Amino acid sequence: MNLLDRSRTVAPPGFNRWLVPPAALAVHLSIGQVYAFSVFKNPLIERFGSSHTSIAVIFSIAIVMLGLSAAFGGKWMERNGPRKAMVLSAVFWVSGFLVAALGVSLEQLWVVYLGYGFLGGIGLGIGYISPVSTLIKWFPDRPGLATGLAIMGFGGGAMVASPLTARLLGAYADNPADAIVPTLLTLSAIYAVLMACGAIVIRVPAPGWKPEGWTPQPKKNSLQSHADVRVGNAVRTPQFYLLWIVLFTNVTAGIGILEQASPMIQDFFPAVTAATAAGFVGLLSLANMGGRFVWSTTSDVLGRKRMYVIYLGVGALLYGGLAAIGGQAVALFVVLTFFIVSFYGGGFATIPAYLKDLFGTFEVGAIHGRLLTAWSAAGIAGPLIVNRIADARAAQGVEGAALYLPSLLVMTGVLVIGFVANILVRAVNPRHHEPTEAVPVESESIQPQSTEPELAAATKES
Repeated sequence: MNLLDRSRTVAPPGFNRWLVPPAALAVHLSIGQVYAFSVFKNPLIERFGSSHTSIAVIFSIAIVMLGLSAAFGGKWMERNGPRKAMVLSAVFWVSGFLVAALGVSLEQLWVVYLGYGFLGGIGLGIGYISPVSTLIKWFPDRPGLATGLAIMGFGGGAMVASPLTARLLGAYADNPADAIVPTLLTLSAIYAVLMACGAIVIRVPAPGWKPEGWTPQPKKNSLQSHADVRVGNAVRTPQFYLLWIVLFTNVTAGIGILEQASPMIQDFFPAVTAATAAGFVGLLSLANMGGRFVWSTTSDVLGRKRMYVIYLGVGALLYGGLAAIGGQAVALFVVLTFFIVSFYGGGFATIPAYLKDLFGTFEVGAIHGRLLTAWSAAGIAGPLIVNRIADARAAQGVEGAALYLPSLLVMTGVLVIGFVANILVRAVNPRHHEPTEAVPVESESIQPQSTEPELAAATKES
């Protein structure tokens, strides 16, 4: 087991840092399957003779456990290294599939809750945060690009998992409800191999490593700091809670679109077919994935705070435009929703670099884990808002686009709240900074330089 220790993952001289993003991508593509859970929804409803709500609980449990496991596992991951965290993630994620398959076989829905929801959700959280701080340490020159490359995989996981799952369900049996068990077993084997490959490749930089030819640049803005803050101190700062609100509002608004994308476009435009609506959902998956890379990379140039001004400020305008004129043309509706969802994905990928700017690299993975509780809260709030409003409007006899107009306006207000929170973010007070000598050398990005007098003194003492 010592092969998993942090000390055994230190990169040798000459290690190519560009091998690290694919290792992270392997894990995020695997756990990104959770966004394709809807493919299982109708087969599970038929298999258990259950309601849409009772099956949707599986996904909700997984997202809640993602946030909780990330919050409580972040500090453990920083201490034990990314390889051990990736292996632990794989164990929980794959076990979740196996237990879920057992639950389907026994026709016990609570076992599926335990498997895919509870165990799988723990794997999601640990796997999501496991490469983040490592990537930031490998790419101090381009942290937005690095985290965007990895977190892009989580958004794009559904693009691979959705057709693969559908193909397996159709291949194993004529009735998809009868093919759930072998499909889950097959996916568990694929993800076990993929995540194991990522864990084998992952490395942490050697003490004092820095990119060849790179030197720290002067602070581009007042938010950036070359100091470090421990997670225990970070959660006592107003900056942490302002960013919690920023992430919560961005995710809530994004889920507000993703939750009802297919029925929404059909209600806005009755002539749209089910096949076209499915293609629209696929396009939004592309926006989610592409936004995580494009916008987070752009943040290396514009800065994190400015990017969130775009995500939340422009996003609010787009939501308002969707409510006002989005129903006038299909193309306009698609363009507006495409950018809203791309901002949703970009917000996820940019937040680790934002945290790095404010709190340093020392325990950024643990801080990121605590912040992801905002995702859990948004995973409940977003669907609740849009579904409750739509149900209430439907009960009043309202049909078509009018079903969604109030929820679109509510989401506009939610984004405005996040916009204000982002504007209020300031640099962390130096009293929260760690003394330089208190930060282990592994967390430093700069090679310590020895002066000749120090070398002479050390020689004399020896």
